Amino acid sequence: MPYTSFDEIEQIHTDLHKTFKTKLTLPLAFRQHQALQLARMLKENHARIADAIWQDLGKPAFEVYLCEINPIMERCVLTAQRLPGWTQVENREDIVSKPHQKQWKPRVYKAPKGVGVVIAPWNYPVVLSFQPLLGAIAAGCCCVLKLSEVSSHFAEAVADIFPRYLDQRAYRVVLGGVPEVTRLLELKWNHIFYTGNGTVARVISAAAAKHLTPVTLELGGKSPVIIDPDFDDIELAAKRIFWGKTSNSGQICVSPDYVLVPTKSRPGLMEELVKGFQKAYKESFPEGSPALESESYAHIINELHYRRVERLLEETKGKVVTGGGKDPKTFKMEPTILTGITPEDALMQGENFGPVLPLLEVDTVDDAIEFISSRNHPLVMYVFSDNEEVKTRIREGTASGALIFNDTFIQLDVNEMPFGGVGESGHGSQVLQYTFEEFSYKRSCLTIPKEIEPVFKTRYPPYSQETFDLMCKPGTALEIPESTPENGLKA
Repeated sequence: MPYTSFDEIEQIHTDLHKTFKTKLTLPLAFRQHQALQLARMLKENHARIADAIWQDLGKPAFEVYLCEINPIMERCVLTAQRLPGWTQVENREDIVSKPHQKQWKPRVYKAPKGVGVVIAPWNYPVVLSFQPLLGAIAAGCCCVLKLSEVSSHFAEAVADIFPRYLDQRAYRVVLGGVPEVTRLLELKWNHIFYTGNGTVARVISAAAAKHLTPVTLELGGKSPVIIDPDFDDIELAAKRIFWGKTSNSGQICVSPDYVLVPTKSRPGLMEELVKGFQKAYKESFPEGSPALESESYAHIINELHYRRVERLLEETKGKVVTGGGKDPKTFKMEPTILTGITPEDALMQGENFGPVLPLLEVDTVDDAIEFISSRNHPLVMYVFSDNEEVKTRIREGTASGALIFNDTFIQLDVNEMPFGGVGESGHGSQVLQYTFEEFSYKRSCLTIPKEIEPVFKTRYPPYSQETFDLMCKPGTALEIPESTPENGLKA
């Protein structure tokens, strides 16, 4: 796969900034057409794209279409349909707190930031490449799409078909690795959207800071699962956790990373959960279709990542209760469930990003809350509970980008909710209007009538006691409503 040269990267930077100044990308009709062109690209080339992802990841076509191609095509169409509403000018005349300001025509416009860069990962290449790009298109930005060199077949396929659908004056693909990304980051852009890990995010943030460029960071972390000991269907919980863990062989930022199992009030809960996982495993990979041979199960992306997960399994002190098999020739690894894990275990030191799921025993739900709140904020938390009081305690006692009750992974299917992290799991959000807002900024606009100049005469120097008493003194006499810590503002 030929990489984009430094000279070409610099030329792309120059060309896109020139294009943005021409206002080519500003009309809604242009943006809507480009969003739909992206949908057409996927629709007319879906088989080639799915095959490329199969070559890179061994990802089943079912997962590619259900979780990647179909959702992005739908979101392209929804973007084109909803864009007029997103870009509508906000009229603030009816909500200004000072009535005389209505005649100033207060308006808020949504304006494009300029020229953006999307730095995409390899694990969910359709969604995590085109969803941010779609937001840039919707906002009226020009954009560079830097595809991951790790998913090389996908990158090569997209680089070939992309110019046939998207206007090359405004949107360009860059191929390459670390040197090419480094060169991109040396140049000044108006927004950077990065999906990946925290280590690289710190490098990108530092580079962006030199130009004061705003950055969206979609990161990951260790997304926990809590099992409420009073949950009445442990088998269902195990099945849904197992499904979330095996999708793309655990190579996604919202994959369940570990499970906290409170056992004090239900001593047999760990055994129940293990049995549930073992049943889910047999149902997913019945006799004659083992995981290491199944076409319904992806492999680890490459040898480097395979060896990383393999080392974790070599270093852990936990006991394998389900799975454990692996094949270094195909980079496949069985979904592997482990018990006997402590917080100091190798599997608890960083995001596992593979088909490995440690189970940790704690005494109570409150202990689980304390465990999670003492660590980096995760991208998502999964909780299996029907108890509203338990749900409230968990919601108020922890922080995460998302909080999902009684399932895993399903939040990615909801178009109208923001997807993003908090703290170490990232900042900013995406999906439809939320991505549009990442690439936009709000521009306030007032029109002050000339004829009200007599009202302004007291604001000009020289100041006097008379003008102070007229303009400033009333503010110090502001009546502040009563309030209490228990009830807040008194009615």
